[in-house]
Amino acid sequence: MYSTNYLFVYGTLLSDVNNAMSKFLETHSEYVGKGYFPGKLYMVDWYPGAIAIKQGKNKVFGRIYRMSNAQKVLEVLDGYEGIDEGLYKRHIMEVYLESKTVYNCWVYLYNQPITDLEQIQSGDFLNP
Repeated sequence: MYSTNYLFVYGTLLSDVNNAMSKFLETHSEYVGKGYFPGKLYMVDWYPGAIAIKQGKNKVFGRIYRMSNAQKVLEVLDGYEGIDEGLYKRHIMEVYLESKTVYNCWVYLYNQPITDLEQIQSGDFLNP
């Protein structure tokens, strides 16, 4: 079930947001670098939601972490991300490091309608 130790985050789990869950992730992982995947980013409420796209120039920017204990970390983060409520789904995706290295990472993708949501055109939650 936990076939990669890498996690890509793009929203409230970023260390700059400085909340309990971002601190938990920092404590239980090692920062790899900045990255992106082909997708679109939306403001859901006070937090963002990303969807993956196959074609187009849109990218979602964030950071890659290597989790020290993926099972433990993902169990905690699944609760935070609302997996059981269907708010997000966790997928393994190819994420590109700025150096163009590709990592297979867990990514929490938004799992609700995006029709009425405002897109964050920059793809960067911290720099909209």
